[in-house]
Amino acid sequence: MGRKRKTIVTHLEMLAEPRLPPCPRPHGKFALMRAEKPPIHFYRYLYDTVGRDYFWVNRKRLSDEALARIIHDPEVMICVLYCDGSPAGYFELDFRSMPQVELSFLGLMPEHIGSGIGSFMLREAILTAWSRKPGRLIVQTCTLDHRRALPLYQRMGFTPCGQEEVELEEPD
Repeated sequence: MGRKRKTIVTHLEMLAEPRLPPCPRPHGKFALMRAEKPPIHFYRYLYDTVGRDYFWVNRKRLSDEALARIIHDPEVMICVLYCDGSPAGYFELDFRSMPQVELSFLGLMPEHIGSGIGSFMLREAILTAWSRKPGRLIVQTCTLDHRRALPLYQRMGFTPCGQEEVELEEPD
């Protein structure tokens, strides 16, 4: 039995395509690329490194086969931001329940936190989601995530639509 942590999860939604403010682009050489059918070990590296300080545990429980069924689904889009040749962060959009789209994950590598590229990545994720004309875009964040996550989502046009207390447990 692993460590347990209680958290408040805030569910947010966006019901219409927003008019997004321009965001500063990352410094140096950068590329935002879709990772089509990424190797499981690469996805786990992204997930673990980005989520380590925020108690991201849900995908750690999944077997490689179960994880592959999700991330290799053609209706799941994983985009990795590279800065100067190395991964700086990623986002994951789930289109499997259209007309609802879920921004399942968005996060930065620890060395890029505070650099301003979180706003850039969120803007790109929102634009990518709305390019498919969904009826609703959803995301969730919790009190274990970075303290600026919820305000950023709200600045970019998401509105809270629910809250719940949950207990998360690290897998053994």
